[in-house]
Amino acid sequence: MRTEANLQSNQTGKTRSGDPRPSARVWYGGVLGRTLFLIILIVITAKVASPQIERLSSIYETPGDLVRVLMGVGVCGWFVVNLFILPKDVGAYRIWMYLGLLLLPLSALCAYVIW
Repeated sequence: MRTEANLQSNQTGKTRSGDPRPSARVWYGGVLGRTLFLIILIVITAKVASPQIERLSSIYETPGDLVRVLMGVGVCGWFVVNLFILPKDVGAYRIWMYLGLLLLPLSALCAYVIW
């Protein structure tokens, strides 16, 4: 069994003082793509979780509607909470910027079809 005595050279990549900040364009693109995607998910979830009869007081008539509405409120609440939790690393902003370009048209189309 071999142990490394030179611990300083092995941990140079792990102990960096701070990650570089993303450029403004990448940061805005990532935040905008992520925010718009989560807002569209909230709209889709709210539409799908709404009761089948349009009155909100009708959720007590069918247990399935009550469960659907409660789960929809929970999921929408979770999406709203995640709107305010921004990613921590530079790569996440870049990924959200590129995913936003791909996912936003598809999710907008899905929201249009569901509505």
